[in-house]
Amino acid sequence: MAKVRSGFHPDIAHPCTFKIDDWKKDGLIQPIDTSKVANWDDILPSLKKLPGVVDADGKVWMVPWDWGNTSIIYRTDLVKSNSDSWALLWDKEYEGRLATLDATDTPIVAAKMAGVDPFNASDADVEKIGDQLRAQRPLLRFYTADQASLGQALASGELVAAMGWQAAFAAVKATGAPVAYMKPKEGMLTWACGFVLMKDSKNIDAAYDFINARLDPASQKHLISMYGYGGSLKSTFAQFTPAELEAQSLPVDPEKTLSETTILQPQKNADKIIEVFEAVKAGG
Repeated sequence: MAKVRSGFHPDIAHPCTFKIDDWKKDGLIQPIDTSKVANWDDILPSLKKLPGVVDADGKVWMVPWDWGNTSIIYRTDLVKSNSDSWALLWDKEYEGRLATLDATDTPIVAAKMAGVDPFNASDADVEKIGDQLRAQRPLLRFYTADQASLGQALASGELVAAMGWQAAFAAVKATGAPVAYMKPKEGMLTWACGFVLMKDSKNIDAAYDFINARLDPASQKHLISMYGYGGSLKSTFAQFTPAELEAQSLPVDPEKTLSETTILQPQKNADKIIEVFEAVKAGG
């Protein structure tokens, strides 16, 4: 398996938590020395408890840095039904004016809508997920991982609703378009990512310097202000007023939110789910 690098630092990568166990098994990363992480004690406890961050032996494999939600960005002037449910992305009233992500988030939501546990799907459950995806496909204008084009389509009215990440919502909102970021009654999806040290890192001290710079409160504040993503530090949220956080669709109490949302985690039958999703996108 090829080693994965990020654009951050040659000795560091920036995966999400649900990838960590695979990276460990493939021998790509090494444990983190938290004594070298300046703000380790300020990181939200719920992020430290996510699968993959700390193992059963107490070894730390990731420094949480950012997190965010996947939900529906919708035009408040154009959507008149299902404005509180993932069912909006299956609403035939808006056929041809809906979009969803070309990412694992889409089959996870399809699983939720099919009444299936998206992280413990049996073979029979995978078929139910496929049926849900097939029911959705004719209603979509497109699948995309390009948040810029998705935002443009929402701003212009080409789309009335689309699954998107918080940064896309922030970008569309900045255009002045009347949009909202849904809080679905079935629950948002939440991803959490962070920094890992690659197994063959040659500049360990510089890598920790980089991690510490990213965990600086000023850097974390910029992350929230610029992209609408949640920072990992408890103290970061205290730098914002409730109104400022609400404008970015972020909570005043991140611990409460992270305890209530659906956090992405490793999936049983992931390969089969991806195979079905690819087949549906191709028209199968």
